[in-house]
Parts: sequence; C-alpha cells; structure tokens
Amino acid sequence: MTPKEKDQKQGSLFFSLRDTLNPKHPLFVLANQIEWDIFEKAFKDLYCPDNGRPAKPIRLMVGLLMLKHIRNLSDESVVEQWSENNYFQYFTGETSFVPGVPCEPSELVHFRKRIGERGVELILKESIRVNGKDASDPNVNVDTTVQEKNITFPTDAKLHRKIIQKCKAIAEKEGIELRQSYRRILKKLSYDQRFRNHPKNKSKAIKADRKTKTIAGRLVRELERKLTPGSKYQKDLELFFQILMQQRDSKKKIYSLHEPSVVCISKGKEHKKYEFGNKVSIAKTDSGVIVGALSFRDEYDGHTLAPTLEQVKRLVGKMPKKVKVDRGYRGNKQIGEAEILIPSNDRKSMSYYQRKKLSDSHKKRAGIEPVIGHLKTDHRLDRNFYKGIVGDHINIMLAAAAFNFKRMMNKWKKKFFHFFQTLFFQFQTLFFHFLFSPLFTKRLKMTF
Repeated sequence: MTPKEKDQKQGSLFFSLRDTLNPKHPLFVLANQIEWDIFEKAFKDLYCPDNGRPAKPIRLMVGLLMLKHIRNLSDESVVEQWSENNYFQYFTGETSFVPGVPCEPSELVHFRKRIGERGVELILKESIRVNGKDASDPNVNVDTTVQEKNITFPTDAKLHRKIIQKCKAIAEKEGIELRQSYRRILKKLSYDQRFRNHPKNKSKAIKADRKTKTIAGRLVRELERKLTPGSKYQKDLELFFQILMQQRDSKKKIYSLHEPSVVCISKGKEHKKYEFGNKVSIAKTDSGVIVGALSFRDEYDGHTLAPTLEQVKRLVGKMPKKVKVDRGYRGNKQIGEAEILIPSNDRKSMSYYQRKKLSDSHKKRAGIEPVIGHLKTDHRLDRNFYKGIVGDHINIMLAAAAFNFKRMMNKWKKKFFHFFQTLFFQFQTLFFHFLFSPLFTKRLKMTF
C-alpha cells in the first residue's frame, strides 16, 4: 500500500525535535539541503494504492539507506542506532523523538529491491546536486577497482563439501532416503585434507579431494533420479553438475554456490593476486565529486569507459571535456565530445611547457586512488553483502552517494572552522594593535 504521509510541520505537544538539535551539525545541514520530494514523487508509483497495510514513509527508508553507507553500518546497526540518535531521526523526517525502532532490518532489503538500480541512481544524482558547482567540473578522472563479494576463498574441496551439505538438506526437506550418508567417510576425509602444503600430506590430501568429488557426484545423481522432473531444485542440480564438471582452465567457472555470478579478477596487486567479485568503474571530477559509478563483470578497462561517460552525462547533464585515465585504457582517444588523456612515453616532440602541463594533469588523476580507498574503508565498498548482479550495481552507487554526502558535510565543517579561525585572528590583530599603539604606551608610562 502507498506509504503513510507524515505532517512535517506538526511536532510534539511539549517540544519539537528540531529545537533540541544543533543547527550547525553536519547531518542537520545535510537534511535541510536534500530535496526529499524528488524521492516521494519517483517512488510513490512503486506501491499499490489500495491493498495491504500502509508502507513506511519513503523519506524514512531513503534516509536509512543514506545513513547506512555514510556511517558504514549494517542494516541491523543503522536501525538500532536510529532509535538512539536524535540526528538520525531528524534526518529521516521525524518531528519528535521516537523511542522504538523505525522498521525491521529486512524491510531495507525489500525497499532496495523495490527501487532497483534506477532508484539508487536517483540517490546518487541528488548527492551530486548537493555539492553544487564542484560537480560541474569539465575535467573528469576515471579508474576501475574490484568490489569483492562476501564469499570465502574458493577451492574445489570447499565447493564439493558444500554440494554434499546441500544435497543432504534437500533430501531431508523432501523426505528422500539416501542410500548412504557418508558421515564417517567424510569425517576421515576432512582429516586427510588438512595440512595439505606439507610434503608428507600432499598426496593424501589430493586423494581425499578426489574421493570428496566422487561422493558429491553420487549424491547429485541420486537426487536427480529420485526428484520429480521439473522440480524447484532443478536449477540447483544444474549448478551442482556445472561445478563438478569444471576444470582448472574452464571458462565461466563457478566460485560460490550462493553467488554464482562472482568472477575472478587479477589487478596485479602484490599482496592480493586474485580477487573474487566484480569490476567497478568510478568517475571523479578534479574538485573531488564522484559523478559516475558503474558495475561490470570483468571487462577490459577500455570497454567500461563509454558506459561510464554516458552515466556521467545522464547524472550531470553534460559530457565532460577531458577524461584522464591510466594506461589500462589504451585504444581510446575520443568518445563523443570527451577527449581521452592517456600517459604517453612519446614526449620528444613536445615542448617543455606541454610536457609539464601533461604531467600535472596526470598527477591530479592520481587523486582518484585515495577516493577509492575511502570508498572501501568508509562506505562499504570493501566487501559487498548485497546479493546478485543487481546488488553489485546498488552497492557501488550507494557507496558513491555516501562519499558525496560525506564530502559536503566535511566541507561545511571546514567552512564553519575557517569562520571562527578568521574571527580569532582578527581579534588577535586588533588586540596587539591596541596593545602597542602610542596612546596606550604613553598611558602605561604615566602609570608607572
């Protein structure tokens, strides 16, 4: 049903929540600068007008998504902290303090699915608008990184043991009696698979891996025989067969049962040779605002540039003039109106001024690296807990929106600090001017 509409002007009988808060607090300022009506108009049509119970207010749900990524919290934590934090409640549109929880954490999951990628992109667009003129910078820096999925480090032995567990769970749920449980054998095999890097245990571990794979195949084939054709577990069985058939050099390998869309990506990092997740492309202006954030599988960096610039044009309203990238984007010199600047070793024909200008521009491009670091450490890009390919798109855009909102809040704090710093220095200057003025020194001599 359509969300409940709350009267923002009507407060408590005794006090208003707005009057108890510091109007210079960053969250207070941000709440007043965001145009919440945009989300009300965009998401209202996603609800049924006359069936079911009234849904939670749209501002509440959108505000909780923003706060989650701004403060780097889980769904459970942001709901819990909302009931304890006055600024959180004011940010989500409350007029008086509410002691209870705003919603169940699972409702945030349903809301993300409801609004989808387009709804989250609207949040990113609003975060760009809040930053004002900084977002209209014609120069853009683009780079890619890996968004790791919430899975364990995949090995064949782990996958085969999970297949065995899944098959037993399906058999128990459907009331199917298996010929053998393999409980005692699997326990012995788990002992043999330990310490496989030791020279004495290597051959034993390899034999145990083969035996585990054989048992997994037996259970999958037995389930296939005993389940009715066209059952709801048909897709699961197909996934199990694909894992059992894949080899070391197979293409489109499956690395996780609950996240089969995960891909293995190597970015050449010394400390982390392989990463399991998906590739994301980030576009940042020279002033520091993220104006583009898109999710991909494992495409070549150069192939991600055109869709990223299209998103920048869609969010900002115009195509950037100059796009600075690294050497991983070779092969692109011009995309639409945008000029692609790639570091080149052929500088003999350039003058000193041209070389210096090109070098300075690429030094600015390196500023996107700490931005990616902040996205990972502060805004939940380090590990993606959202499911599926849609979850990949949603997580990167929410992280980018949170970065922009946080940037605006920090900018306001700097302005506030700079104001008081200027006021202090002006007072200090006037004091010393008065202290060392001729009239004051003359009176001081007369006193002594």
